[in-house]
Amino acid sequence: MAINLQKGQRINLTKENGTTLTQACVGINWGAIEKKGLFGTKKEAVDLDGSCILYDTNKNATEVIYFGNLKSRNGSVKHSGDDLTGDVNGDDGLDNEVITIDFSQLDSNVEHVALVLNSYKGQDFGTIPFASIRIYEGTPTNVREVFAKYDIANDASFSGHVAMVMGVFYKRNNEWKFNAIGDPTSDKKLEQTIQTVQQKYL
Repeated sequence: MAINLQKGQRINLTKENGTTLTQACVGINWGAIEKKGLFGTKKEAVDLDGSCILYDTNKNATEVIYFGNLKSRNGSVKHSGDDLTGDVNGDDGLDNEVITIDFSQLDSNVEHVALVLNSYKGQDFGTIPFASIRIYEGTPTNVREVFAKYDIANDASFSGHVAMVMGVFYKRNNEWKFNAIGDPTSDKKLEQTIQTVQQKYL
């Protein structure tokens, strides 16, 4: 698997040793915004929300795993929980939110697994310190191999946006592949991003 996929690149999930990746994690990291005022600087909490949407063979959303629903019905997708602030004291190197996907446990009618990011308070991605995403093989506490990274904070294409599509895992001939999308969208809310994925990326 290649590290640092280019946007729009597609890969299969067969590892170098010939085995197939059965589990992936999506880690999102960000910091609180530092604002200068009359009495020095203060930290403004940032609430980014990573979400995972499962779509069936008809491209209809069947489940949404997000801060209000931390686990899919059969447990194949899990969310670590809502981080409401970001790193207040600088980058600690750890992901603030992690979504774990077990492809072997997904319902058989699931053909697309989309990963999206929304700024809950409408804070511009371009203003959020060290905001980044990594999609990797491993567990929330053990990163084994990263196969897609998005440096949101240092990519001007994300500035002015509050929503993005990270990527879509999709099933072809009973094999899972990954489309590294990395596109900002004009959406303001998660519900809109779910529709955008359905209309443009499946």
